[in-house]
Amino acid sequence: MTSPTAAVLLINLGSPDAPTRQALRPYLSEFLSDPRVVDLPRWKWLPILHGIVLNTRPQRSAHAYQQIWQEDGAPLITISARQTVALRHALAARGQHIAVEYAMRYGRPSIGDALQRLASANIDKLLVIPMYPQYSDATTASVFDGVAQALTKRRGIPELRFVRDWHRHPAYIEALAASIRRHFLAHGQAEKLLFSFHGVPKRYVREGDPYRQHCEATTAAVVQALNLPAERYQLVYQSRFGKEPWLQPYADETIRALAEAGCDSVSVICPGFTADCLETLEEMAMTNRDLFLQHGGKHYDYIPALNDDPAHITLLADLVEQHTRGWSRDC
Repeated sequence: MTSPTAAVLLINLGSPDAPTRQALRPYLSEFLSDPRVVDLPRWKWLPILHGIVLNTRPQRSAHAYQQIWQEDGAPLITISARQTVALRHALAARGQHIAVEYAMRYGRPSIGDALQRLASANIDKLLVIPMYPQYSDATTASVFDGVAQALTKRRGIPELRFVRDWHRHPAYIEALAASIRRHFLAHGQAEKLLFSFHGVPKRYVREGDPYRQHCEATTAAVVQALNLPAERYQLVYQSRFGKEPWLQPYADETIRALAEAGCDSVSVICPGFTADCLETLEEMAMTNRDLFLQHGGKHYDYIPALNDDPAHITLLADLVEQHTRGWSRDC
């Protein structure tokens, strides 16, 4: 069989090379320098970033990463590698001769390195899948920027297609619902199921980012699939940064309030994360669990991300099939 000339590039956020202050500083510098992430005027933000944030945050972040680091590295990176291999097999089983690679928006493996590997393999058609089901300028659009910036350094660019979002895709909704059902079957149904999404500043939504609408639509579709009554679930937003108001209700404040109000059990799922990472494994599975128990709660469960679950890989293969129509199956 001839080598493929079409490829899929899965792009997630990224992780540092090691759970150390030294490794966190360049990683956070790249991440927080992105104007899609922090859109303050550069003259105002960069002195704060380099004068304050990068002198304090790396140590705290390193401690958090140390809580979740595995023998083979950062969970986000290892899960992304497994997703890539699984998607290759799934596409091959469908008769689609398409290469699959992965990259990170920040850190390594970089978008530029992935594009170099694909160019060396004579790829001339490229489908980019930002691994964010709900569109946001801070994530999805930043991936677009990263790909465009990397391609400016190349002569001869591939035909390019880009998946914007899949927040209501039937296979995505069913994969989430099935994951929740399995968890309830194994651990019992909690009094409250929290759908926790990464937050963004409220201002972003006021200025036209559809992110909140997408989060609400995903939650509504999963709730409908599970036939959950209104009193058994709640949508919350996590991981806020800085002093500006972010989307509410905040996850940590809600979890504390539930415990103090006498709620004994909570389960949390993070539908916006396609692979488990610092924000799910440390913030939601550890820190907020401790918060719930400290304030009177009794049982707190984190439902893992879809990761390389077969239903998730089937969804990704469906997205590839949908967005590569018109490309030869023997690309």
